[in-house]
Formats: sequence, structure tokens, C-alpha cells
Amino acid sequence: MTLPSEQLARPASPKDLFVAFTVLALQGFGGVLAVAQRVLCEQKRWLTKEEFLEVLAVGQVLPGPNICNVALMVGDRFFGWRGAFAALAGMMTVPLIIVLIVSAVYVEYATHPAVAGALKGMGAVSAGLIVGTALKLSSALRVNVMGMGVCLALALTVFVAVALLRWPLAWVLLVLGLVASIYAWKRLRTNNAAQDVGK
Repeated sequence: MTLPSEQLARPASPKDLFVAFTVLALQGFGGVLAVAQRVLCEQKRWLTKEEFLEVLAVGQVLPGPNICNVALMVGDRFFGWRGAFAALAGMMTVPLIIVLIVSAVYVEYATHPAVAGALKGMGAVSAGLIVGTALKLSSALRVNVMGMGVCLALALTVFVAVALLRWPLAWVLLVLGLVASIYAWKRLRTNNAAQDVGK
């Protein structure tokens, strides 16, 4: 269920962003992106699902980790550069310390069969988290200006191009992203023209 903009909350301060993104980062074993939508849209109510998809779409076409880009944009939305820095610091500080400690331990025990087996199991869990998040966010496509059919066709085309044909992700995003953007822009223009005529 999407909340109207007037029912959305906002972080009280950059410190609130820092704490929220730190907690979000610490929940993200196997990938924070799967947790981000639940935290930002459902728990904190800082974004609607549609707004989250928009921020995520921009974050995916920019260089760098998607979730870091999302953190920067969400932080900037509320408190400018101070919010962007606070959200990114929340995403990175504690996880960086944990990764450094785990890396040191991993080097010591990487060849142990139990460790190798555990990591293979976590790979399956990570894939499940990503698929679950994609399915959960697909409900926001119902109100997308392009229509559910076109959105699903684009998603399937991206999947085939990247996963099966193994085309470079950057080119797939550039070409299909451009096609989707132009199509959405034309649909918006048509819808706006129809609304103007109806007035």
C-alpha cells in the first residue's frame, strides 16, 4: 500500500539519518538493497514505493554501489549535503569495521570446509532476498506511467540481456534505460495533453 505524500514522515535530523542507515546497513547481510525498501518505505515512511523506485533507478545508473547512491540521494532530499554525508556515513562506518574484522578472520579460516559451505548457503539466501525485493516492488509498477505490460517486458528484456546473453550491464542500462525514459516521457506528455483538453 502506498502512502500519500502528506502521510510521509521525515527524519528529525542528520543524526536520525545516520542512525537509521547504520541500523539498515547492519540488517543487510547478503545485500542491503533487499532491506532498504522495507526500512525506508514501511518502517520509517520517509519514501513511498514509487519514490524509492525512482531513487533506486537513478542510483543504479550512477557509478558506485546502488545502496550508497540511494543513501546519498535520500540524505540530500531531507538535509542537503549534511544529510547526504550523514546517510552515507551511516551506511559505511560500522559495516567497514565489521568487514575488516571478518576479512582478517576469513583469511585465517577460508579453507575450512564448514566456512566454505556456509558461504555457499549465504549465496542462495542473497539471491532470494533480491528476488523477494523485486517481487515486492513490482506492485509499484501498477501505477507506472508506462503501464504494467511495458514494465514487465522491459524487466524481462533486461533479465535476458544480462543474465542469459551476458551483455555488459552498462550498455543494457544505457540503451534500455534511454528507451524506457523516452517512452515514459511521451506517455506523460500524452496524459498531460489529454488532461489539458479535459479542463
